[in-house]
Amino acid sequence: MTSEMIKIFSDGGARGNPGPAGIGAVIYNSDGKILAEVSEFLGIATNNQAEYKALIAALKKAKELGAKEAECYLDSELVVKQLKREYKVKNKDLAPLFLEVHNLSINFKNIFYHHIPREENKVADRLANLAMDRGE
Repeated sequence: MTSEMIKIFSDGGARGNPGPAGIGAVIYNSDGKILAEVSEFLGIATNNQAEYKALIAALKKAKELGAKEAECYLDSELVVKQLKREYKVKNKDLAPLFLEVHNLSINFKNIFYHHIPREENKVADRLANLAMDRGE
């Protein structure tokens, strides 16, 4: 899968902010076939921390799969705007997560971040909720 463009849909959530948190992500190839899914309980985290951690887990999985280009779709406008450098990362707990995404992104020839409505992120949202259900 050397130069193939993959699509990542990731989502993180917390029940309470902070509260029990989980992440979900799904990785598709260019034909729309699911290559991998991620669903993991985080413990206690904020919504924004969970959003970043979902993307981090997805990027690590994409790297394992040998992807060279990635289109990343998130329903967190804040995280997308921070990754596109439209917003500064002011929260000290998010700064190391932002840096981790940046460091992972170096592994890809091209990487793009897109904000999408929640309704378009149902699979990743379901995986994040399943992780929270397991962890609580």
